[in-house]
Amino acid sequence: MGKRTQRRKARQEELLKKIAEDPFLTDQELAEMLSVSVQTIRLDRLQLNIPEVRERIKSVAQNAAPKVRSLTEEEVMGELIDLELGKQAISVLETKQELAFKRTGIVRGHHLFAQANSLAVALVDAPVALTGTCTVRFCKPVKVGQRLVAKAEVIEKKKNKYTVEVRTKVGQHEILVGTFVVFALEEVNNDSDRS
Repeated sequence: MGKRTQRRKARQEELLKKIAEDPFLTDQELAEMLSVSVQTIRLDRLQLNIPEVRERIKSVAQNAAPKVRSLTEEEVMGELIDLELGKQAISVLETKQELAFKRTGIVRGHHLFAQANSLAVALVDAPVALTGTCTVRFCKPVKVGQRLVAKAEVIEKKKNKYTVEVRTKVGQHEILVGTFVVFALEEVNNDSDRS
């Protein structure tokens, strides 16, 4: 086995490892991590039968969405990738121009908040879940085209009250950190005007 073949084999093993750790890595991010061209990453993926990031996300997302009880699939901001009701969840949001300020290309904060809040609510195993309070810190601005990966985890549960921590990242950079207190309800009474 020649040196070139050994280097390719080692690089492909590292590529498999990186994708196993984080299936949301783009070819560009992988190329930077492995110090090779994007074209080399694409060729390696083809040889290893690894789909592109969009296909990896879609295949994972198909299993998570049917588990949500408190929201419909359309009400979750971003694509729900993983969900373990009452424990943890992950969603991915591809940022587009319509989510951003026209002049700067910076994604509006309420979209980042919506992704985090809907993920926290989706975690609750109840027909109705509502956010009671939240504390959110925006750490860095997000530009159009960046992929937001939000991870939520239930850190405390008391009766019908869930405390959920959400961390949103772009690559390895934290973008948003939030703590949401979400209440599980069996049903909502819409007859608040009764005398």
